[in-house]
Amino acid sequence: MHDPYVRVRGAREHNLKVVDADIPRDSLVVFAGVSGSGKSSLAFGTVYAEAQRRYFESVAPYARRLIHQVGAPKVEEITGLPPAVALEQRRSAPTSRSSVGTVTTLSNSLRMLFSRAGDYPEGAERLDSDAFSPNTAAGACPECHGLGRVHRVTEESLVPDPSLSIREGAIAAWPGAWQGKNLRDILDALGHDVDRPWRELPQKDRDWILFTDEQPVVTVHPVRDAERIQRPYQGTYMSARRYVLHTVADSKSAALRARAERHLVSAACPVCHGRRLRPEALAVTFAGQDIAALAALPLSALAATLRPAAAGDGVAATLAQDLVARIEVLTELGLGYLATDRPTPTLSSGELQRLRLATQLRSGLFGVVYVLDEPSAGLHPADSAALLTVLDRLKAAGNSLFVVEHQMDVVRRADWIVEVGPGAGEHGGRILYSGPVAGLADVAESATRRFVFPEGAPAPRTPREPTGALRLRGVTRHNLRGLDAEFPLGVFTTVTGVSGSGKSTLVGQVLAGTVAAHLEGRAAEGHGSGFTAEGLAAVDRLVRVDQKPIGRTPRSNLATYTGLFDAVRKVFAATDGARERGYTASRFSFNVTAGRCDTCQGEGFIAVELLFLPGSYAPCAACGGARYNPETLDITYRGAHIAEVLGMTVDAAADFLTDVPAARRGLRTLQDVGLGYLRLGQPATELSGGEAQRIKLATELQRTHRGHTLYVLDEPTTGLHPADTELLMRRLHDLVDAGNTVIVVEHDMTVAAGADHVLDLGPGGGAEGGRVVAAGTPREVARAAASVTGRYLKEALGGGDAD
Repeated sequence: MHDPYVRVRGAREHNLKVVDADIPRDSLVVFAGVSGSGKSSLAFGTVYAEAQRRYFESVAPYARRLIHQVGAPKVEEITGLPPAVALEQRRSAPTSRSSVGTVTTLSNSLRMLFSRAGDYPEGAERLDSDAFSPNTAAGACPECHGLGRVHRVTEESLVPDPSLSIREGAIAAWPGAWQGKNLRDILDALGHDVDRPWRELPQKDRDWILFTDEQPVVTVHPVRDAERIQRPYQGTYMSARRYVLHTVADSKSAALRARAERHLVSAACPVCHGRRLRPEALAVTFAGQDIAALAALPLSALAATLRPAAAGDGVAATLAQDLVARIEVLTELGLGYLATDRPTPTLSSGELQRLRLATQLRSGLFGVVYVLDEPSAGLHPADSAALLTVLDRLKAAGNSLFVVEHQMDVVRRADWIVEVGPGAGEHGGRILYSGPVAGLADVAESATRRFVFPEGAPAPRTPREPTGALRLRGVTRHNLRGLDAEFPLGVFTTVTGVSGSGKSTLVGQVLAGTVAAHLEGRAAEGHGSGFTAEGLAAVDRLVRVDQKPIGRTPRSNLATYTGLFDAVRKVFAATDGARERGYTASRFSFNVTAGRCDTCQGEGFIAVELLFLPGSYAPCAACGGARYNPETLDITYRGAHIAEVLGMTVDAAADFLTDVPAARRGLRTLQDVGLGYLRLGQPATELSGGEAQRIKLATELQRTHRGHTLYVLDEPTTGLHPADTELLMRRLHDLVDAGNTVIVVEHDMTVAAGADHVLDLGPGGGAEGGRVVAAGTPREVARAAASVTGRYLKEALGGGDAD
């Protein structure tokens, strides 16, 4: 008999407690549970990892050496497992050379269309498709190297206040402290007047000081502090331009690079005018336009341009038909407003995942298991309907869909639900239920049950009264055109709108950027475009909390990022044993030679390269994975050595370190945002985006601040189970109750329903968005007829309550 189930036996990956699960194929299966419960460990770490391992077994050993392999999962047996494709939320390293066209491979087809069927100037040689790519040496504009923009310095950017003399700091781009004084003294020794106002110096001298490539060496006789002996030295001059460009390109210090970048002026490339390609490529046209012009069109407009050619015969028709068919899938997913040249870093994670989904939909595969990581993340409820349609089409084509998901609308549409829990970390890792969704109603331990089957409307809350407002006038950036927006202070504001409506541009770039510039005492980027800002003086501090990783190596962990590690190391350094041996706090860091294990260099494991088999990691034989040398581990505090404390969960450490004030507050804050299950030494590479964001928030919450703080969060509930969202929202509302302002970009309607103020952008995405559709209390926005968000917000408020 044909077995219609994927049967997992004895899975123990990460926190899974030797679980068994029977998962039906040819179905939409949702893996649910609180954040950190182990659902991703089952779906990705076990099922997908085993499917990938089996596929690689069939690949030639030489080819296997070239592929990154995840290794065999910890599972006794999996039967009935078809080939699998994973679509994860993880975004690759951001680069302006990655675009919508490269992610979907539309760029390849468009370049081939121009190469094989373009209209060439008379006598011009036919070009290969690579000549139409700004990412190849054959196609990139030689001036801007295919980036479309050049970064330069000007006299105005280097010397913002020409009334100052060089001694008074006219050249703002110069470094501070000794190096800046050194350059000033060298100029003085070279015969330049450093006490005369900059604007009164001859233009020839000003140009040489700022832009020369010469590096003259001169004897300097410094005159500084009268009580100190100052000996002559040989000083080498470096112009302000040379210093800025050198710092941006080579400095290891992020702070120094950021300071130098403020003096760069970005402008369209004067050779290609921002079109990124060589003149010979731009001379070729199709439908009367060059490839840069077509790539800049929204996908829906690009399809309309290509349809006449697709109706004919020949090479042009074949390529145009393929392009139009693939664009139609993207348009169906609500992405018709994107252009093929839109850089990947400017996309939300939801837009990226839908682009990958559309590519799979066109692949025509069947009999495949698609393992998806929260496909609804970053999607407005209106866009989720299009997503569900695509998932239904993939299933109808004969595929299985295994989806890790927190969106209750997707959960309710599932054929089968596997709930992992009941808690997170060591409190989870069990299968609570596996079966049709309706059966979840009888599972008492389920944290998901009350959200799938809600009982009654939420209790209404009275919105807070604002204490003031931040006002932006005439904002023009991306799809925002002359936008006016008001953000009340002292309240909780949610900015909503369909994907691509301009939320992240308005809040993340314009608002946060303007406030940051004001607090740093500099002009905000974009003020030259004409927009104005009011009410900035009321904000004393800005905190931006995003979902970027807290570190990119296993050496960065929860304890090091939050500062808890400093407190723990000081506790060990204060013990009698440590004082007797002369150990300081630095001895207890696994990054310091004196304290760490010499064999593994403080990593705790040894990497074993197995060539055509997956690389393996074995615990270090010398320290057993503890990361420290025996002398350091001899020192104990309350019976535990430093490695054992790092192995504790936040919950366990909160009890163990209860008498350490420096650690107690931080641990309690981590518990308050629902991260009690994480280990203190948990590597940053093992944390989800949602966990990283909550760690950042907890780090901010444990600090004591005076004055008014503006907190800006971009989709803080992404990756969170509704039960975890409730925890997070309580903490954010506590911040507002303490007299601060919280502004979140959010698609979760329960968050918007609990806000004091809602600002809804739209009505659509891209060129159809960028306007304020509605603003006011949640009930006022729910009544706004023009708001797409309104009808979903009305449901979250309990239907009739909005009226």
